[in-house]
Amino acid sequence: MTPMARYVFITGGVVSSLGKGIAAAALGALLQARGYRARIKKLDPYLNVDPGTMSPYQHGEVFVTDDGAETDLDLGHYERFTGRSANQQDNITTGRIYKNIIERERRGDYLGATVQVIPHVTDEIKNFILNGNDDYDFVLCEIGGTVGDIEAMPFLEAIRQLGNDLPRNNAVYVHLTLMPYIPTAGELKTKPTQHSVKELRGIGIAPDILLVRADRPIPREERRKLSLFCNVRESAVIQALDVPHIYDVPMAYHNEGLDSEVLAAFGIDPAPKPRMEPWQAVSKRIHNPEGEVTIAVVGKYTGLKDAYKSLIEALSHGGLAND
Repeated sequence: MTPMARYVFITGGVVSSLGKGIAAAALGALLQARGYRARIKKLDPYLNVDPGTMSPYQHGEVFVTDDGAETDLDLGHYERFTGRSANQQDNITTGRIYKNIIERERRGDYLGATVQVIPHVTDEIKNFILNGNDDYDFVLCEIGGTVGDIEAMPFLEAIRQLGNDLPRNNAVYVHLTLMPYIPTAGELKTKPTQHSVKELRGIGIAPDILLVRADRPIPREERRKLSLFCNVRESAVIQALDVPHIYDVPMAYHNEGLDSEVLAAFGIDPAPKPRMEPWQAVSKRIHNPEGEVTIAVVGKYTGLKDAYKSLIEALSHGGLAND
């Protein structure tokens, strides 16, 4: 019998654009470095069926998968960090969920039942998360949006339910937050993270790990404070500091103990040793280039770098391979 996959649910709080996609991709890469098979899924709370008709200025590039699906740009990060080709079944939106449900209702599939957010929408979300994972040890699910957004509520409710539906120790919740620095006070502030966790706990989700973005090292005393008020172990308060390049993130998170803490939360002990040499080599080459080439990108949406994210990353990869 194939062992059931374990699930990591990644949520974000305080503000948007904290880098949940990079965090998910980096964690997937770290699990792969330990010999595990990892899959990453993105759940987007917007009502568009897919991002294909959205302006790149609003949402960045549309990442097209091998099977022709128009998806969120985070799937590009997932591919680049893990080497696993993404497909249509790795991305879903509120729009597609409602479209599927309404089509079923029109066909009479619900046999005259009143169609509701709970259980019909949440069941559709859970089915998306659980399907097609037989070949994987870990499934990482990034929940788009920010805790507190009304659009994200059905997704948060669905992953709350999965915490009970799945066997014990088969679901771990990672919450990514921001710890802002106030120059006039000369302090990093924990209160936004405290309130974000309070909001998440009010929904019924108790985070196992806090991944805290900051622009400077977080003092031990502040970590203890977050541990106390957010009800997580001190070792599970992981600082996510700014780094010069996104491909430094896996090493940075590994050095802070993110992958070890995730495996400990699943009760995996002892854990396989990670093979980090490839990421060390990538980081070394990025920071020690032998030359420089200027390349012009001519396009309609050049005012936003994310509009051509895959192109820019491909050029970066070409430089790494040919340095």
